[in-house]
Amino acid sequence: MKQRCLIGVSLIVVVLAMANLFAGQAQKAASQPAQSGPGSQILPPILDAGARLNPLKIALLKWYLAGATTSFPVGNEPIGLAFDGANIWSANYGANTVTKVRANDGQVLGTFNAGYQPFGVTFDGANIWVSDAAAITKLRASDGATLGTFVVGQGPGWMAFDGADIWVPTVNSTVVKLRASDGKVLGSFPVGFGAIAAAFDGSNVWVTNNGTNTVTKLRASDGAVLGTFTVGRAPLGIAFDGADMWVANPADGTVTELRASDGAVLGTFSTPPGPYGIAFDGKYLWVSGNNFIYVLRASDGAVVISDDLSMQTGGVAFDGAYVWVAEYNANGLVKF
Repeated sequence: MKQRCLIGVSLIVVVLAMANLFAGQAQKAASQPAQSGPGSQILPPILDAGARLNPLKIALLKWYLAGATTSFPVGNEPIGLAFDGANIWSANYGANTVTKVRANDGQVLGTFNAGYQPFGVTFDGANIWVSDAAAITKLRASDGATLGTFVVGQGPGWMAFDGADIWVPTVNSTVVKLRASDGKVLGSFPVGFGAIAAAFDGSNVWVTNNGTNTVTKLRASDGAVLGTFTVGRAPLGIAFDGADMWVANPADGTVTELRASDGAVLGTFSTPPGPYGIAFDGKYLWVSGNNFIYVLRASDGAVVISDDLSMQTGGVAFDGAYVWVAEYNANGLVKF
């Protein structure tokens, strides 16, 4: 009975997260600033500082932060994304697969089975780890071969790699540490209820607790809890910018910036309803959710771009040159 209850809670957290993601268009329209052109607002056109050093953007003369360059089909209902140094991996929730896409041209290099309803995907330097409704699957990045399946608790979420180990948040208020080389469980540590996503800051692991509106900071070496910090409602996506942690809060349409050294709140920034994923590109934070991509300047949280997309967006990843966003209902990835 207890196991059935935990499974039920796991499914509820995932459903609630997706419900926040797909908030109504009327609410979204009411909260967004007026558009300056079809599909996007640019405040004003912003130089992409990284383009000066990025040969791919130099070749395209893309000196500015705006607009998707193209989109690529993957499996049904893509959610989680990860970059492996050369390719983007998409967890396709509705297809029970992951798709490997070559980042430089969008060529699909393979589609591989990955458990039931996969949604989180993480790279460890050699392998891809995929979380699904009940377990973790380890795939060899070179060819997608399955190297193992590991059960870590109910409702495993979006994982983080710390250079040696994989950290897996679970909905039953724990984060599990797996040795990346063989999947051995090295420890299970308490966090908040509905733990759903993790990020690594170089020394510590941060976990968003979707059910308690908090983020927990743990020391990676031994899992000791270093602090629990209040953020916005139903926190989900989390990213590190080299100094601070950024957290997407779907239920109240905000992003919270926390100082990584002590968890102090440095700012709370409004987005359209349902912010979901978040990624750092070296200068900006890219926030996905509903039918939008929002770009915030890391230095002060200012909105530099608000871009409407045709479909609901999920995970977001940076490949060193471009930002990729999963379009859940379009069964594809958009490349910015």
